[in-house]
Amino acid sequence: MQNSGSKYRPFQTVRLEKRQWPDASITHAPRWCSVDLRDGNQALAIPMNVSEKLEMFKMLCDIGFKEIEIGFPSASDTEFAFTRELIEKKLIPNDVSVQVLVQAREHLIRRTIDSLKGAHRAIVHLYTPTNPAQREIVFGLSKEKVLEMAVAGTQLVRQLTDALPETQWQFEFSPETFVLTEAEYALEVCEAVSKAWGATAERKIILNLPLTIEAGTPNTHADQIEWFCTHLKNRASAVVSLHTHNDRGTGVAATELGLMAGADRVEGTLFGNGERTGNLDIVTVGLNMFSHGINPQLNFSNLPQIREIYERCTRMSVHERHPYAGDLVFTAFSGSHQDAIKKGMDRRNKDGQHSAWQVPYLTIDPMDIGRSYEAIIRINSQSGKGGVAYILDREFGFDLPKLMHPEVGNNIGQYADSLSRELTPKEIHDKFRLAFVNVSTPLELIDFNTQSTSKESVKCTAEVKYRGEKMRIEGQGNGPISALVHAIANKGWAKFTLRDYRSHALSSGEESSAAAYVSLQSDSGKTVWGGGVDPNIEIAGLKALVSAVNRLS
Repeated sequence: MQNSGSKYRPFQTVRLEKRQWPDASITHAPRWCSVDLRDGNQALAIPMNVSEKLEMFKMLCDIGFKEIEIGFPSASDTEFAFTRELIEKKLIPNDVSVQVLVQAREHLIRRTIDSLKGAHRAIVHLYTPTNPAQREIVFGLSKEKVLEMAVAGTQLVRQLTDALPETQWQFEFSPETFVLTEAEYALEVCEAVSKAWGATAERKIILNLPLTIEAGTPNTHADQIEWFCTHLKNRASAVVSLHTHNDRGTGVAATELGLMAGADRVEGTLFGNGERTGNLDIVTVGLNMFSHGINPQLNFSNLPQIREIYERCTRMSVHERHPYAGDLVFTAFSGSHQDAIKKGMDRRNKDGQHSAWQVPYLTIDPMDIGRSYEAIIRINSQSGKGGVAYILDREFGFDLPKLMHPEVGNNIGQYADSLSRELTPKEIHDKFRLAFVNVSTPLELIDFNTQSTSKESVKCTAEVKYRGEKMRIEGQGNGPISALVHAIANKGWAKFTLRDYRSHALSSGEESSAAAYVSLQSDSGKTVWGGGVDPNIEIAGLKALVSAVNRLS
């Protein structure tokens, strides 16, 4: 680690004056190309079999991809057969172009074109090694020889595809690896290839500029893309395409800045599957656009299903913290986060579901991508009062008074701490009911009756059990709860003042119940809350009072 200065060299980027991309913004979706079945598949420890590739292909079409790289048909009989099966069984929608990769070698190009015969739309993706390490170390080729190879390969593709006019052909060229290739040389090769293809505004060439290995920061990639776009002759004849990897962990950022720098098209995979640290994650880039009100032109409305098919076919797993798709990305354990989310959700319920999305810590509505609200807040010892209140409200209908949140939150937090693990919603509910609702020790309410003594006064008679002994008590007040307060006070069992009372319907239907909450303050200043649940809202309030008395004592 101490020799880094002599072993590794700083990344050298292009000189770009008056760069424009920092002031640009993404306003529309690019052309998308999925490379799951080629770049993603070659990175799997166990490559997908034909049936798995077919299932993935269908899913990619359903998502909305119009360009899908399906393989390297000249590399193996299996890849060739898969390409033929898609075509011969008419499994490719008419508006979808299948893309195949090939090196600039004559016999491989001929084999590749043979694999595509009969396709309605097809993209031939040719690449040659242009960066110094590959052309010199791997292939031992000069710049001149690489350029000659690229042009010759392009001319052959043009000759063979022009002879098959029943297919709508597109041509794509990648200078491999663009990010490490001298800028002027990459431009020279691309322009020569464009000329060989006969690129025009009507017959565009796709110039794919691979960030095959991340070597610099995302801003340097944007500089390279803008430099290329502004120096390319006849820019209108080219579709500039991005193909980023994630070696430095910034593949998404590099792509987004590349689009701001002038690129038109993006290649990537679902959830970033690919060699080393992976390809660009198209799901993340697409949903990032979605979160800014831009239609990504890809349908991720059932992301859990997409993830299930992806994991089953690739045998890969999506990390719990993966953006948008991970199990925990819409989950808050932190107390402050939980409180903010609860308030945001409450405000949204008040403003209406068609109002602008403004829920703290949640960049998008989980419902938009097939997720639910059930797991937004989960409780452990780090959680707070807002999170507990959220669970009790969303899962079980208990709309606790705000002043009750700290007491309930502390109780549940201590319980989670004692177990040293996360609590399930059921455990939270059961603990809350046990500690706060219909508490019947040492005082239990058995029966209760009232009679009016005047317009503003009622008298109650209650049958109770106190410390195991049944008895009848009486009291008078301005309502049933006040009358029971005085009945209890007359016995001297507890000295307190009634501070607050709330109630609400707990559920709907024939078996609906009511929930009530009562706050008491002792003579010493201690404040406690109690809860009551009963089909009768008046009895629910009385049970809440008894619960609070028991908790106070």
